[in-house]
Amino acid sequence: MAEKNKKPGDPGGPLKPGNKPKFNTYWIIGIVLLALIGMQFLNNSGGMVETDSNSFFEMLNAGDVEKIVIVNKEKVEIYIKPERLEDARHSEVRNNRSNSWLGQNLPQYYFTIVFPDVFGQELNQVLNELPPEKTPQYTTVTRKNVLGEMMLWILPFLLILGIWIFMLRRMGGGSGGPGGANNIFNVGKSKAQIFDKDTNVKVDFSDVAGLDEAKVEIREIVDFLKNPNKYTDLGGKIPKGALLVGPPGTGKTLLAKAVAGEANVPFFSMSGSDFVEMFVGVGASRVRDLFKQAKEKAPCIVFIDEIDAVGRARGRNPNFGSNDERENTLNQLLTEMDGFSSDTGVIILAATNRADMLDKALLRAGRFDRQIHVELPDLNERKEIFKVHVKPLKLDKNVDLVFMAKQTPGFSGADIANVCNESALIAARKDKKTVETQDFLDAVDRIIGGLEKKNKVIKKDEKRTIAFHEAGHATVSWLLEHANPLVKVTIIPRGRALGAAWYLPEERQITTTEQMLDEMCSALGGRAAEDLIFNKISTGALNDLEKITKQAYAMISYFGMSDKLGNRSYFDSSGQNEYSFNKPYSEKTAELIDDEVKTIIDQQYKRAIEILKKNKAKLTKLAERLLESEVIFSDNLEEIFGKRPWKTEEEEEKQKSVEKAREKKKQIESAPSSEKKSENKETEKTEKTENKSNKKNVK
Repeated sequence: MAEKNKKPGDPGGPLKPGNKPKFNTYWIIGIVLLALIGMQFLNNSGGMVETDSNSFFEMLNAGDVEKIVIVNKEKVEIYIKPERLEDARHSEVRNNRSNSWLGQNLPQYYFTIVFPDVFGQELNQVLNELPPEKTPQYTTVTRKNVLGEMMLWILPFLLILGIWIFMLRRMGGGSGGPGGANNIFNVGKSKAQIFDKDTNVKVDFSDVAGLDEAKVEIREIVDFLKNPNKYTDLGGKIPKGALLVGPPGTGKTLLAKAVAGEANVPFFSMSGSDFVEMFVGVGASRVRDLFKQAKEKAPCIVFIDEIDAVGRARGRNPNFGSNDERENTLNQLLTEMDGFSSDTGVIILAATNRADMLDKALLRAGRFDRQIHVELPDLNERKEIFKVHVKPLKLDKNVDLVFMAKQTPGFSGADIANVCNESALIAARKDKKTVETQDFLDAVDRIIGGLEKKNKVIKKDEKRTIAFHEAGHATVSWLLEHANPLVKVTIIPRGRALGAAWYLPEERQITTTEQMLDEMCSALGGRAAEDLIFNKISTGALNDLEKITKQAYAMISYFGMSDKLGNRSYFDSSGQNEYSFNKPYSEKTAELIDDEVKTIIDQQYKRAIEILKKNKAKLTKLAERLLESEVIFSDNLEEIFGKRPWKTEEEEEKQKSVEKAREKKKQIESAPSSEKKSENKETEKTEKTENKSNKKNVK
């Protein structure tokens, strides 16, 4: 019954109508090899019985032997007279029908000659003594095993050829038959995946949160292909390509997937590394095949992900003077994108996070007319990204996505997706029914700092040093105007760090000298606290020193924030200064940069020491509380140090709204009585809401 229920095409089921087994040329090769091997082993000795020389001489003296054939002086074949086969001593070979092959009689016995000279003398002596009627025919032949010699020559070559074909098929992506797409003979074919109307792509622009500016340009490209006459009627030309540039995880590939889902035209997708192969000329061949397929299906879109794998600047490779396969592939790509035979019906989309490494000829107008910058999301965009990624989660009612967006500055879209997934895993590990705000915060902490290692053994002295180090960071950052406000400090080891502090950096587009100096001072607060309290320093400040050293060199040599050096910058934003083998400044300038960096760092270290000296008692109190609870928050710092005298933007906005409400109240008091009633209600509402918010802040 089970076999009857199988449908055509199922494993073990009947073949579909018209689906005959495909003929393979390798079958012929296998059959020929098997036939040759069978003929080699199926030789003429199949029906013979082996004997020895003593039995042979007995048969010879008895007159049973009709003919003797000595083959290559190594083997003796014995033919028995037909009438003698009836004797009992020949019963072994009497009924053996294999003694005839292809119509010829075959010998019944054979034996191998051990000593040819001795055997020859004995045979001559016996033949001379035999009477004429018993004397057999005597012949000596030389036989060559042509087939065996051919097999000895051919088999090794066939074995090597088979191994070579097997390796090439594996490198070509597996076996797919003689005409398959993965066959070695199709290694020059394009590996692009084609998405058309028959392929369902479930991603569209609604799945891409944020990136509003990038989506506008991408939507326009889709509109170019859907309604080309709208633009060409005015004399405009459709752009040939757009390059998506941005940090990793910002959604460049996701935008391309959305284009594939939105556009009603064929969409070719492949990676830049798909062009690169170990064989010479394969990359250029794949480029030609890709554009050939694209032109056949024009209008269409070709998407090349990670184009820097094939589009790096020429002449900057380490193998100077050699014929580089990557450069040949790039030359072919440049020709296909904008050459004599270029087609306007094909639009190229490409993505990379290393635009500075790309060749200048690839970036020029006519190839990539537009460069779409996909940057890290801001506060509002992070909120929209959170909305997309929390859809499959069972959220608690109190989860505020605006709050979560504020807690994740500098996170990319991929990072936010990871936060949402990690929060669900943490909630499930705690056997919760919904995902709460604390689960999100724990997920952020784990992604930034790593997994907590509560069981890690730390000595008391080391733990005390770590506590004062982290308390030093917290103290200095709390007492400086432009330092990032503290969120949480912990001395529980996370990842490779023995302690950690979380800050909420202000989202700004430009940074002033004062802001950078305050950040450097707060970073040196940990080392300064160790020096002040214990009169010795440890290796715990390695990460801080690395950070401030890079920051100081950037201030001097990149941003021109030095009075001695002046308004100079040695930063190469293009990354394509091909002829710069040395530093772009003299040794005297290098010494000046080093002196300025040392001066800045020393000044900020002394500044941190002075701040901690003035607040030594509060620093000690904060460190002791940190040793007790292992985790402290901004509320604990506010209890010890008081409120920060510097207001944030939110607090300033609240103060402005309060002042506006007061001005309205004054205007109402001076206005006629009919207008006072309606306006008084509005001012009362605003004052009530402001009082409520102020009470919450006090709590």
